[in-house]
Amino acid sequence: MRDGAVHVRVADRHLAHPHQRRGGRAMSAESYERLLPEIVPANRPYWDGLAENELRLQSCDACGEYRFPDSEVCPRCLSGSFSWREVSGKGRLWSWIRMHQRYFSEFDEVRPYLVAYIKLDEGPAVISTLVEAPEELALDLPVRAVFQPGFSERTILKFAVEHPEAAK
Repeated sequence: MRDGAVHVRVADRHLAHPHQRRGGRAMSAESYERLLPEIVPANRPYWDGLAENELRLQSCDACGEYRFPDSEVCPRCLSGSFSWREVSGKGRLWSWIRMHQRYFSEFDEVRPYLVAYIKLDEGPAVISTLVEAPEELALDLPVRAVFQPGFSERTILKFAVEHPEAAK
């Protein structure tokens, strides 16, 4: 395994797919809206990028390190100088979990759902949702950013497995 990743997986292939189990109901925009962070000047470039189907991250002007989430200083060199830059949106599936436990009532209609830890090609890690996931997942699967519009007039970052035929 790379980077010391540990993945423990319950055999979930025998569980009903969430859309089969829940009749395919989607979470309401109002429910989802309550979970979204407030847009403030510090994170506005990230949200504006998503609205334009771009993944934008802070990049340190001194050392070039990309970071996520946004912060006032670079975790590598402590410089306070940065720019927002578009990144590829590609990465690797580092770990995942199917959430069956109810932590937020807003997600009741879509349980179980897939939470993924994505290691972006540019370096930072992102925790997001994996959509249209194949039945069997594996460490290091290539993934790409997908941009889901429609919630609270915002676009939400999610990821999908990059299929070899789609990369051509």
